[in-house]
Amino acid sequence: MTETFKIALDGPSGSGKSTLAKNLAKHYGFVYIDTGALYRTIGLFVAERGIASDDREAIVACLPDINIEMKLENGGGVVYLGGKRIGNEIRTPLCSKYASDVSKIPEVRAFLLETQRDIAKKNNVIMDGRDIGTVILPDAQVKIFVTASIEARAKRRFAELQERGDSATYEEVLADMKWRDANDKNRNIAPAVPAEDAVMFDNSGLNVEETLSAAIEIIDKVIKV
Repeated sequence: MTETFKIALDGPSGSGKSTLAKNLAKHYGFVYIDTGALYRTIGLFVAERGIASDDREAIVACLPDINIEMKLENGGGVVYLGGKRIGNEIRTPLCSKYASDVSKIPEVRAFLLETQRDIAKKNNVIMDGRDIGTVILPDAQVKIFVTASIEARAKRRFAELQERGDSATYEEVLADMKWRDANDKNRNIAPAVPAEDAVMFDNSGLNVEETLSAAIEIIDKVIKV
């Protein structure tokens, strides 16, 4: 491929798009862009400068000094900040708070939008989220909207929570899933709706391996054209 190849995965909570994105990145040797890690890295930069997480003016002022890169290493995307490899230091409670706060700032979202697009210009990438195919990578060669019945998604999330020892009931998970679906579809910023040219992919009855195989079949049809 002479130009970089971009795969956009969108879909509702519990559809398995993040797991699919990581597996596809390994299969094709693409860079998986973890948007959450990018926000956490900005949070780390801001925190290390001693700037409060709610000091919007100071945070916006330091954006030009932030140099974020994402590279492919050992089959996964690794974030670099100012040339330094970033690891678990962005997984602390403090970074979580900073990431949450900075992600609410429009200027930060705009900054990362360009950062993500710049990474996509230099690498073959795959990204998952809510508005990847509609906003972040509208020129992606492949756009897949991953979905499943709300019952299937709730069962998956319930199983994940059980493995973690969470005491939430299936009924509670299902109710929360319904609320999130409505909220994601109707919010003003980055609503979870499929791009007009997205392939609709319902994986309700598929496991992780079957979902991966089906997605590869969709993508290979485009790559081989």
